[in-house]
Amino acid sequence: MADLSCDFVGIKSPNPFWLASAPPTDKEYNVRRAFEAGWGGVVWKTLGEDGPPVVNVNGPRYGAIWGADRRLLGLNNIELITDRPLEVNLREIKTVKRDYPDRAMVVSLMVPCEEEAWKAILARVEETGADGVELNFGCPHGMSERGMGSAVGQVPDYVEMVTRWCKANTRMPVIVKLTPNITDIRLASRAAHKGGADAVSLINTINSITGVDLDQMAPEPTIDGKGTHGGYCGPAVKPIALNMVAEIARDPETAGLPISGIGGVTTWKDAAEFMALGAGNVQVCTAVMTYGFKIVQEMISGLSQWMDDKGHAQVSDLVGRAVPNVTDWQYLNLNYVTKARIDQAACIKCGRCFAACEDTSHQAITMSPERVFEVQDDECVACNLCVNVCPVEDCITMERLAAGQTDPRTGQTVSDDYANWTTHPNNPGTCAAE
Repeated sequence: MADLSCDFVGIKSPNPFWLASAPPTDKEYNVRRAFEAGWGGVVWKTLGEDGPPVVNVNGPRYGAIWGADRRLLGLNNIELITDRPLEVNLREIKTVKRDYPDRAMVVSLMVPCEEEAWKAILARVEETGADGVELNFGCPHGMSERGMGSAVGQVPDYVEMVTRWCKANTRMPVIVKLTPNITDIRLASRAAHKGGADAVSLINTINSITGVDLDQMAPEPTIDGKGTHGGYCGPAVKPIALNMVAEIARDPETAGLPISGIGGVTTWKDAAEFMALGAGNVQVCTAVMTYGFKIVQEMISGLSQWMDDKGHAQVSDLVGRAVPNVTDWQYLNLNYVTKARIDQAACIKCGRCFAACEDTSHQAITMSPERVFEVQDDECVACNLCVNVCPVEDCITMERLAAGQTDPRTGQTVSDDYANWTTHPNNPGTCAAE
């Protein structure tokens, strides 16, 4: 059986599934129940400096995006960091870590951009016996207006500076949580690396407004007729998160920097995809807020069974396996030619493929009076839109033309040779085009 135990920058946990810093990790009651359900670790909801606690709104805190079947695809969150006293949080962290020594306990932190403020809170977190800290440089609302959160994460010099302060003032591993609200995620990750970060975690939430209440004419969630931007998370942000994780994993300047993957992880497969692109573990929030703590049991069993099937003995066997296959567009093989194929036995004659191709693509699918749909190879550019709109899995597939065959669309013989845009005669930068 696959070994799911995880060692992330020296922080050990029985599996790679951690709860992200968010409402599910806001108090002892929640975290105990999470550990009993099987979670390998938690990142305690972000703590602020000592003094009067942060004040959260008393009205709705979430906006939502749903699929056609009412499945939750994304949440917009306007909640701030913990609104409970620092001393209470620290006491609870110490108690839970004492009772669950084999689980990862990481504490998320956000204080003003002053070295003494970071030094003070780090010392108090160390006293709890926590395994590490996560610097919250990502929150896009509320705290960023106060010069914290994404206001720090969007400035690489600040990221490096605060990371360096923290590394100089604690023995604990320092994980830097990055904001996706930036043009190039590599700049912030390089800064964290230069500052001495033990790891980065990403992505934090995406700045967003999920909808407008057309009766009140105000953004949702609406509080007394007003709304504001918040942080977007959930399955809808997964593609953005995967890309950013991969960008860091394949960047020569940050190669080897440990990554904790966050953003839309709902199933074991999501987790495996993050790890294949370089994440050493994953953090989960929206899925738990939708389905409850016990969802981790399906994640554990699913990942374990898949790893057994694929011959992966431990989590580290999976981490980064897909990174070498992430490339830039200009290096894709232009001699790789495919055509769509429709399985007539599986086809339910809904006509989605025809409508999509006829109206918005390349008019490569015909429809007979009997509603038989067929691909015309001389028009098919292999865009695979038909595959993506078809409601029947594997009814339409893309099949590669073998070398030596003639592509009916171009009239050219398919070659076995690898060729990309950098050497294509149409590229203005090649000798052939001059």
